[in-house]
Amino acid sequence: MHLDVLDLRNFYYRTGLGRSAQRAIRSQVTTLWPEADRLTVVGFGFAVPLLRPYLNKARRVIALMPGPQGVMHWPAGAKNVSVLCQETLWPLETGHADRLIVMHGLETSDHPAALLEECWRVLGPGGRALFVVPNRAGLWARGDKTPFGFGRPYSTGQLEGMLRQHGFVPERHVAAMYMPPTRSRFWLRTGAFWEKLGRKISTRIAGGVLLVEVTKRVAAPTGPTNPEPVRRPLRVLNGLAKPA
Repeated sequence: MHLDVLDLRNFYYRTGLGRSAQRAIRSQVTTLWPEADRLTVVGFGFAVPLLRPYLNKARRVIALMPGPQGVMHWPAGAKNVSVLCQETLWPLETGHADRLIVMHGLETSDHPAALLEECWRVLGPGGRALFVVPNRAGLWARGDKTPFGFGRPYSTGQLEGMLRQHGFVPERHVAAMYMPPTRSRFWLRTGAFWEKLGRKISTRIAGGVLLVEVTKRVAAPTGPTNPEPVRRPLRVLNGLAKPA
């Protein structure tokens, strides 16, 4: 079940803990994808906190928000790029997205298999997708005071296995949000330190969220490689006498 868009907005933009989580995840995203020049960047779920770095240089940025969650105008004070859509039927052409970010979309979906099929459909050749989900082994998935305590948390193996089943090839995985989900001033002020320390210690165990980058696997064509017969085949020994 999807969270309400107002609850997500209030968490990320009106609480210190949410802003800290936003910075931690976005730092990993921009490390994986430092540039998106002349690319179409699509976000699904509530991925808008991660899309802002690409607003100025990307060819186009689209924020898709599922109907059960609701939609809000984004970015504030600028031309709106967010769209309300059905969870498993997006208003995008096949192969339209060069980069796709899914956050608060997969773990709360009632139809995860159909959702992944739609992700596969809209991702273009050579495109990359990034799935951000609560870490089953992390602290953030163990309480319901943040959005990461709702839905199905995943381990790295579980998430990568499911993505492979739906036509994706996992390329890289990282974690983020190593600080505990507390509003204590000490933890909020030292959040950057814990992020740096956590990345050196573990890429999957202690972090509150997992980020898995994938590419689109396309099946090789089947059947004969040359369906039309060659009318005049080239004979390399033409003109030479046949051996006795």
